[in-house]
Amino acid sequence: MTPTRTLATAARVLMQIRNDPCTIALLLVVPSLLIGLVAWIFDETPVFDTIGPAMLALFPFIVMFLVTSISTLRERRSGTLERLLSMPMGRGDFILGYTLAFGLLAVLQTAIAVGFATWVCGLEIEESIVLLFVVAIVDALLGTALGLLASAFARTEFQVVQFMPVFVFPQILLGGIFLPRDQLPDVLETIGDWMPLSHAIDALSAVSSGNEDTDYIWLRILFIGCWIVSAIVVGSLTLRRRTP
Repeated sequence: MTPTRTLATAARVLMQIRNDPCTIALLLVVPSLLIGLVAWIFDETPVFDTIGPAMLALFPFIVMFLVTSISTLRERRSGTLERLLSMPMGRGDFILGYTLAFGLLAVLQTAIAVGFATWVCGLEIEESIVLLFVVAIVDALLGTALGLLASAFARTEFQVVQFMPVFVFPQILLGGIFLPRDQLPDVLETIGDWMPLSHAIDALSAVSSGNEDTDYIWLRILFIGCWIVSAIVVGSLTLRRRTP
């Protein structure tokens, strides 16, 4: 792996996305619109202050997972990846380049979503908004990393959607959105505690409520970071040059 090849890959991906208005809208606008819809549904009630942090974790995570996985899969199906890897470029350069490109988009997406949730929708934050921004970025990067991992196994765009029940839905169900994890059956609580989205929701809720200290929040960020690194490593090791 070399920084030059990684940066070249990231620049190429960003140039492609710049020419795709639909993808830009999906990445930058849709999460904020969904958060705004939830805030509107619970207007003049305290509910949004309770579930708002979970929505801030959920929608960017899902969008980054879908866009990253489908974009990476198209590179392989079109033969672009095979041509790139025939050059002096390794799988690590490709995966890290994509991670960097979508990571930059995740930062922009998070800035828009956090600003919209707090300043437009009125989500109350007891801790630093900078800390909220950091957690939300890590959460979006998690969606990117898991999307890269899913794309390494999928053969078609439809299979990417089929992977959502494996990579996404269990995290939503066991993440504490519908029921606090400590009220789940013991086995499901244990499984939920090992899922990274659960820790993103916990960290965002803690920043919003101010009920936990910063050490609690940073431990959850570290846990999510370990998942991100693991997903990128496994994705780079299992990435195929071309889909049969």
